[in-house]
Amino acid sequence: QVHLVESGGGLVQAGGSLRLSCAASGSTFSTYAMGWFRQAPGKERGFVGGISWFGYRTFYADSVKGRFTISKDSAKNTLYLQMNSLKPEDTAVYYCAATEIRDWGTDESEYHYWGQGTQVTVSS
Repeated sequence: QVHLVESGGGLVQAGGSLRLSCAASGSTFSTYAMGWFRQAPGKERGFVGGISWFGYRTFYADSVKGRFTISKDSAKNTLYLQMNSLKPEDTAVYYCAATEIRDWGTDESEYHYWGQGTQVTVSS
């Protein structure tokens, strides 16, 4: 069992930056990759980005490429999402997730463990 806890959400003006953190604990031996998802009001939860356990591979949604960066500190079992040039449309609850599937992708059904989410609000 993997337990995930997000932190770092808050209020920020458009064009600003914010860094989210996700601390993983429990039995992480089978975790192949971790990722970030977000759910805006009235919309479905969607993929933001993912990173392999050792950080060798990353993948981002087109909407955040060039603005968001995923990284992790394996020693601390902590995942990060650096968000720059934030836009009002980035406003959402951001979720950390982990998958035990080797061929991981963007579908939330592929991710086995989820955090409680952290709110990010970008004002215009």
